[in-house]
Amino acid sequence: MDKNNQTRVTEFLLLGLSGQPEQEEIILGLFLWMYLVTVIGNFLIISAISCDSHLHTPMYFFLANLSSVDICFSSVTIPKMLVNHILGSKSISYGECMTQIYFFITFINMDGFLLSVMAYDRYTAICCPLHYSMIMRPKLCVLLVVVSWVITNLHAFLHTLLMVQLTFCSSNAVHHFFCDPYPILKLSCSDTFINDLMVFTVGGLVFLTPFSCIIISYAYIFSNVLKLPSVRGLRKALSTCGSHLTVVCLFYGAILGVYMHPSSSYSVHDTVATIIFTVVTPLMNPFIYSLRNRDMKGAIRKLILRFQN
Repeated sequence: MDKNNQTRVTEFLLLGLSGQPEQEEIILGLFLWMYLVTVIGNFLIISAISCDSHLHTPMYFFLANLSSVDICFSSVTIPKMLVNHILGSKSISYGECMTQIYFFITFINMDGFLLSVMAYDRYTAICCPLHYSMIMRPKLCVLLVVVSWVITNLHAFLHTLLMVQLTFCSSNAVHHFFCDPYPILKLSCSDTFINDLMVFTVGGLVFLTPFSCIIISYAYIFSNVLKLPSVRGLRKALSTCGSHLTVVCLFYGAILGVYMHPSSSYSVHDTVATIIFTVVTPLMNPFIYSLRNRDMKGAIRKLILRFQN
């Protein structure tokens, strides 16, 4: 394209998930409901863990962090969509879009790192029960979370920095409800080879490292669990990991389907898949971790009774 004829984009238009106004109303109502449930549910988990001294353990420390990240993750995308609908607008400024991309990458990777840390915690509890308290010391737990935050922020900064180097010309319509990096890359009239290369190399490393840790942790867990002599011990070990495995499969299954191919092949099916890990997974986490966990259900019940009194 002739650079003299380029009109630099100062804003993007978020067209949403459907071109039909009637469908958009239903989708927005559904997203508002899911966002409120996500925030309230995850806030209940954080509050229950904070107020119950019996839950001041590494596993629940990581769960509280995961719930905090899930609230932030949902808040990066859905509120802007709702505000635009109230104002009758579909626009998002260039600066807001790049900021949204930065925090989207940060929180999606932070989710992955926390899930891997939780898998390591379960591995230590099941495979090394006698040394658990010595290995999972409070300092190590805090260090794991801090290192995860540092890595995810540096990773997000790298991709956002590469994104702002691109030139966006006349086309600014994004067929999505937020600034997903792949649809934005498709709009660029610059060469996105470096961006795609970084997604597959650095992004792949940051994404697959925690995923590999989860796979290895559960490989050791299942190899040890199968050696348990009692059926009761086997059932207890599997129930401890069941909720975590459900979240891992839901989260990583959707992401692998969306981002493990070039940005140029991004399609409507990928847009639907992004809803799973941006909206559905943060929504489901409180239910998965509380309904399958007797301690969490007890702590939440106590918290609700305390508020009522």
